[in-house]
Amino acid sequence: MLDHLIQGATLVDGTGAAARSADVGIKDGRIAVITAAGACAEPAVSTEDATGLVLTPGFVDPHTHYDAQLFWDPFATPSLGHGVTTVAGGNCGFTLAPLNPARPEDADYTRRMMARVEGMSLAALEEGVPWTWSTFGEYLGALDGRIAVNAGFMVGHCALRRHVMGQGAVGGQPTPGQLAQMVALLKQAMAEGAWGLSTTQSSTHSDGDGQPVASRHARREELLALCRAVGEAPGTQIEAIVAGCLDKFADAEIDLLVQMSAVAGRPLNWNVLTVDAAVPDRVPRQLLASERARAAGGRIVALTMPILTPMNMSLGTFCALNLIPGWGPILGLPVPERIAQLRRPEVREELLRRADSPEAGVFRRLADFGRYVIGDTYSGANDGLTGRVVREIAADRGQDPFATLVEICVNDELRTVLWPMPTDNDPASWTLRQETWQHEDVMLGGSDAGAHLDRMCGAPYTTRFLGDCLRRRQLLPLEQAVRMLTADPAELFGLRGRGTVAVGNFADLVLLDPETIDAGPATLVHDLPGDSPRLDSRPEGVVAVRVNGVETVREGKLTGAVPGTVLRSGRDTRTVGTR
Repeated sequence: MLDHLIQGATLVDGTGAAARSADVGIKDGRIAVITAAGACAEPAVSTEDATGLVLTPGFVDPHTHYDAQLFWDPFATPSLGHGVTTVAGGNCGFTLAPLNPARPEDADYTRRMMARVEGMSLAALEEGVPWTWSTFGEYLGALDGRIAVNAGFMVGHCALRRHVMGQGAVGGQPTPGQLAQMVALLKQAMAEGAWGLSTTQSSTHSDGDGQPVASRHARREELLALCRAVGEAPGTQIEAIVAGCLDKFADAEIDLLVQMSAVAGRPLNWNVLTVDAAVPDRVPRQLLASERARAAGGRIVALTMPILTPMNMSLGTFCALNLIPGWGPILGLPVPERIAQLRRPEVREELLRRADSPEAGVFRRLADFGRYVIGDTYSGANDGLTGRVVREIAADRGQDPFATLVEICVNDELRTVLWPMPTDNDPASWTLRQETWQHEDVMLGGSDAGAHLDRMCGAPYTTRFLGDCLRRRQLLPLEQAVRMLTADPAELFGLRGRGTVAVGNFADLVLLDPETIDAGPATLVHDLPGDSPRLDSRPEGVVAVRVNGVETVREGKLTGAVPGTVLRSGRDTRTVGTR
């Protein structure tokens, strides 16, 4: 007898094959039978009529930072509500394990680093995570049996360096013995289930002390030694961030990424390919890394988001504005002093000059303050401004846009939420995205879910993308869109029995209404440990989500079940080569 039977659904199975009407039966957490609609005669404990609904595999998010959040939120919200049944964590070189038991202070350093570099709430990290482990395997064990999604984790280069080198990990170089210890520690983590290595050399990644994170100090020889170790473990990968990920790779960065993948014999993915028709040479330059990797026996996969995911700004808390050269010292002052400085016309003039100079690089795009939209406000003086564009407010007041923006923020004691309007929402950019998605080394993803919690909300990209494909821009047929969200990332990671709806596969399933599937607007909620804020988005048109056959979402609401699996390399992933 089946545990559950879904009858008459429009099955989009993740392979890209044409949709078809089908009955799908589930038993013991797996898909036991698939027949034409109405043809399944096997009895079931429960059944549901899915006529008019679409049934797909569970979505796989290849780039998240749920490493900490899963301890206080085993449902990985909002991702699970948007149909994501499997998440990849431990990205960008940052993980909560391993921790050196001889240095208890390393946990505090890690918390402060994650709060700074990934925008996680420090209070939530302190109050919501047990911090009872030392090895990577112990960290994974702390999640076993208590999560609602399937989750796999890379091991972060920063944690490896800190474990072996202590404070010397920032600024120092390992001795030959220390490098050997790092390699051994990585091998141990992979034997315990880590999916492989993640690392960063991005100039935007700084620790809680404002110093470049540990992995940014690693030289090529260290990176290649670690990548060789990845190649010795089954079912593993590499994820890497370099400075050029923000815009265009330098030749040396392309060479490094190519060598890392080639020496490991494993795919390497990076986040995130930004598509903008106003910068027509960016995509070809970024994908040159993939072309050179294939020629050298490697494979480099670029993640790209299929929706626009703006990141809000604030003059009151650390954000991308702090990374503009010359802005950090002002925005790092105590709030009263910061306000006093921002009120001075000569200070604002100098900040604008620095923001519009060549040294600002990719951050120059943040300097068009007339294009910012006012978000949440907190004073009576700002009543009625939410949703308005700064340029229009400035025109009404006869001021320049930056002076207007500062005045609004000062009224709120710098708490005002600011949303920069995207510059890449034009038809030409969407056409370029449509073309870029067809590239063999481009994959959808890059949500950063679990990070930058009050700044951005990328988790709903799955439902919003499907809404686009079905009812709005219609840049892709539904079957191809579903494959890009399911089978493609499952194949990259070598997930066993996931990514498609097939007999014998795990019953990770999404049942959705094609007429309404979408994501609601991002709204600020205070539901983290310590009452810290984050952005949330409600799913629309998600009828049910199943993880390993168990219903976790019904009509957009969590059921409370936690049937997820901690996915370990080798056991739950197979080795994926570079060809």
